[in-house]
Amino acid sequence: MKTDLLSKLIEPIIGNDHYHYGFADLRGLLPGQYSLYQSGISILRKLDSSIIDSISDGPTEEYFRHYQAVNEELDTAVSSIESVLLKNNTGCKAVPPTFHDYKLDAEYQQTLSGPVSHKMVATRAGLGWIGKTDLFISQQYGPRVRLSSVLLENMIEPLPSAIEKSRCGTCMVCVNACPGKTATGKEWDIHTYRNEFFDPFKCRETCKKLTRERLNREISICGICISVCPVGRKNLSGHKS
Repeated sequence: MKTDLLSKLIEPIIGNDHYHYGFADLRGLLPGQYSLYQSGISILRKLDSSIIDSISDGPTEEYFRHYQAVNEELDTAVSSIESVLLKNNTGCKAVPPTFHDYKLDAEYQQTLSGPVSHKMVATRAGLGWIGKTDLFISQQYGPRVRLSSVLLENMIEPLPSAIEKSRCGTCMVCVNACPGKTATGKEWDIHTYRNEFFDPFKCRETCKKLTRERLNREISICGICISVCPVGRKNLSGHKS
């Protein structure tokens, strides 16, 4: 299928200024039950920049509510896209923005890696790269986004060139701002395993501590590294979604 035909099907659902999307070649990159999918759609929903700007030393109640609302919105959007594509005889599977713990297996508990990486799909779609604190850094919005994906059984064309290495350069703003000191400062590329530059377990524990202290909730969100990233601040600061 041609990507322009796919765009005509999905834009009634996500064709507004809150969203950006791209198409990715995923051949040989997905594990297990997902390995039959050859390509995918990466969907970015930008976050409210004024809410992100208000984060200084940990998550706020407003950020928590926004985070939940955007996840729910994305979940609805990819489910709607899946429904439309299936009705048009396009084999696909919607992947929600967040996998709930009860849906994740023991391997996830040991690695903190989900079965489908939205960040990988987005980099393959040429939409951005992985930052030093393991954030996805979109070219348009910096890290001020939430991601979701729709996997496709067949190849599509034309496809963009994937982004295969970091564009953060010498910037260390997120590394220095992280309260958990979770990152080494090493840059990502497709040959570098996440744990070589970022400790997800330390991040999760720091986030739990911060949300417990700031919000009295047993969850794991923070937002500091999102707020301080110069790419996001340069492109979006002062503009509401």
